[in-house]
Amino acid sequence: MFFSANVKRHLCCYLQGNSIERPLLPLNEQARLEELRSLNVLDSQSEPAFDRITRLAQQFFSVPICVISLIDEHRQWFKSCVGLDVTETARDISFCAHAILYKDPLVVENALNDKRFEDNPLVMGDPNIRFYAGCPITLKSGNRIGTLCLIDHQPRSFSKQETKALIDFAAIVEREFAIMQLATTDELTLLPNRRGFIGTAEHYLDLCIRQHLKAKLVFIDLDNFKTINDKFGHAAGDRVLKDFAGLLENCCRKADLYARLSGDEFVILFTDLNSSECDTIMQRLLLSFSHLPNSFNNQIELSFSYGIADFSDQQPCSLTKLLSVADSRMYAEKAQKKAR
Repeated sequence: MFFSANVKRHLCCYLQGNSIERPLLPLNEQARLEELRSLNVLDSQSEPAFDRITRLAQQFFSVPICVISLIDEHRQWFKSCVGLDVTETARDISFCAHAILYKDPLVVENALNDKRFEDNPLVMGDPNIRFYAGCPITLKSGNRIGTLCLIDHQPRSFSKQETKALIDFAAIVEREFAIMQLATTDELTLLPNRRGFIGTAEHYLDLCIRQHLKAKLVFIDLDNFKTINDKFGHAAGDRVLKDFAGLLENCCRKADLYARLSGDEFVILFTDLNSSECDTIMQRLLLSFSHLPNSFNNQIELSFSYGIADFSDQQPCSLTKLLSVADSRMYAEKAQKKAR
């Protein structure tokens, strides 16, 4: 983004510790960031649904600036913005990074009279913030990923009625994100679906290239799943799928990415993991799955087949290629089982 010389000078002073208060990190910061990034919305194109909301809010509250701001690790990025030519600012100087610490809207009627913001470069220079009102955008999980905020160059009061109206506008933004999450989440297991996995996995592989990390993609297909559906019904099959999704969460590391691609097919993307560690996790997953309580009366053995494809930062390949290789190796293992 562009800063004037005056703003740059104040920003340097701020980041050197001369400002009074920087925003704290939420207690659930890691989970908050993971859910934000799982939306695959950061650095995305503008969307009419969000732009309509900021335009309407700007007109309704008669403010020069209205923003849907998402708080990433070191920046706030604007999903939609009316009245500013920039797309992001540093998180350290962000009013919205303060706002996500609270359940209710944060209202600053005059930033020059607020110890947290009186020396903020966005107050001392462009865009000369005096009034700020930001309502947290809260997902169903409770994670606050950003705000819908109003900004004015002049101090102003903000009534209880206006605060309620801002909350209503933010609820519309939250519904848009809820719709977005449904499009990337498997309804049965609540794991990422194929679309959600592909979007996030591509970011993971880009990170591996930048950080010189290796990765492993594991393609999983549950054995005997059709038999379970045929003999015991689809409700029993659904229980197996949900139970297996729970095992993935328990057996994998927090940084691992796993998803339900379709039917009884699942996938895991491991980063910065050697072959021995990968084998340990997969054996633990196999053992846990085989010991799941069930009502199949020992007629069906719970197991799965899997194939592994390796990703190297030195010779990177596409995610599509990784999926194809791992899928082929999984089917080769399944064929060997049937041949025994």
